[in-house]
Amino acid sequence: MRAIWKGAVSFGLVSIGVKVYSATEEKDIRFHQVHREDGGRIRYKRTCSVCGEEVTYDDIAKGYDIGGGEMVILTDEDFADLPLSTSHAIDVLEFVPAEQVDPILYNKAYFLEPEGTATKPYVLLRDALSDSERVAIVKVALRQREQLATLRVREGVLLLNTMLWPDEIRRPDFGFLDEDLKVRPPELAMASSLIDSMAGEFEPDAFTDDYRAALQEVIDAKVEGREVVQPEEEEAAPAAAVDLMAALKASVERARAARGEAPSGGGAEPTPISSARSAKKTAAKKTPAKKAPAKKAEPAKKTAAKKAEPAKKAAKKAPARKKSA
Repeated sequence: MRAIWKGAVSFGLVSIGVKVYSATEEKDIRFHQVHREDGGRIRYKRTCSVCGEEVTYDDIAKGYDIGGGEMVILTDEDFADLPLSTSHAIDVLEFVPAEQVDPILYNKAYFLEPEGTATKPYVLLRDALSDSERVAIVKVALRQREQLATLRVREGVLLLNTMLWPDEIRRPDFGFLDEDLKVRPPELAMASSLIDSMAGEFEPDAFTDDYRAALQEVIDAKVEGREVVQPEEEEAAPAAAVDLMAALKASVERARAARGEAPSGGGAEPTPISSARSAKKTAAKKTPAKKAPAKKAEPAKKTAAKKAEPAKKAAKKAPARKKSA
């Protein structure tokens, strides 16, 4: 890993020199834009919309649009004069319980490594944080921007989590929040039962990015010149259950079956499709069936009578054959 920032953690009167490393990396497969005919890379030129000339990075400045076609141009000197007291320091502001920090605030994670002779105070702060079961709220300037962050311990290393400012979090504004929706107690109880049946310990390694793996398979096949085998289609999802309770009950049974537990009602373990079908049958039984008219049974009696007549005639003819003999 390569350090992206150097500074110091200011912990009261203690200063701990640290190096900052990105703690995460994106595993997305990236592509280049190319010409379909010959595979040539597509290049983009930076041109000025006024004079039309191509502009180098050294001639590019930042502009703020104030409206009306007017632009305020800011240079590197303007940014250098900003009053960032934390430009080369991570200032600890306070220590708070970790559960008080809403996860929606977290943005980017960085590892901190002690630099030079700062190992002992680094370990001291690390162990004190672990014992207190709290996180440190800090301010830090990264990439010319002051950010709020937390400092906590992960696998024996101090982890810096930058956070969004509170005014950067949007408030949900959806119509259903104003509706007066009532949840029946049996539905809530069944939903709670479903949660209990699916409860477990979170193990991140148990989950994989199936899309990225399939895309890599396609790329490898292109490289090797072999035919890409289409994966088998997954079984179609069961049809929607007749009511919410039936869907919750079927989900609970499926979760129990996945855990190897016996179904609550006994018998064979239900599957998603069989559970949905049983819900449909239950609804069908509730609907009273129409009684068939009694007159429809008469043709059956007549047919039986007609079949019996040839048998009687054959019985009468039998004695006559004996006399002729």
